[in-house]
Amino acid sequence: MELLRKVARWIAAQPWLGRIQPAVLNLDKVLYRLTKGRVTVVGIAGMPSLILTVTGRKTGLPRQAALLYVPDGDDILLVGSNWGGPGHPMWTVNLMANPEAVVNIKGRTHEVKARLLSEEERTAIWPHLTETWPAYDAYRSKTDRELRVFRLTAR
Repeated sequence: MELLRKVARWIAAQPWLGRIQPAVLNLDKVLYRLTKGRVTVVGIAGMPSLILTVTGRKTGLPRQAALLYVPDGDDILLVGSNWGGPGHPMWTVNLMANPEAVVNIKGRTHEVKARLLSEEERTAIWPHLTETWPAYDAYRSKTDRELRVFRLTAR
């Protein structure tokens, strides 16, 4: 399993990853449907993964995103990296509009409430985040925006 994590971390740091991002995201959606949330691309690589369900801020409809997460005690940390892309991922915008969400981890759902971390909190927790996923540093260097970091706590 550690070998898979090393390979996943290496792949995440490659500049060509952004070009295959749509295919990876589509594969994640298929795996999610077929396995009822128990398997994701990130999960296959041995990394902690979840499906986040948020409420669309404009539509009010549920929106789902497969994400890598970082455990922090009983809480979950999520980084809105968007693979280092120029804009914030839509799930972060929706979560800021409505912090009530649901996470599916290996087929089990949990209701959570999200809180956007302050700059000081984000700076303090950054080493913990990059310990799980070193590519967050590469993503941060590829964009001018601050990566949003959320703490999800069980409701």
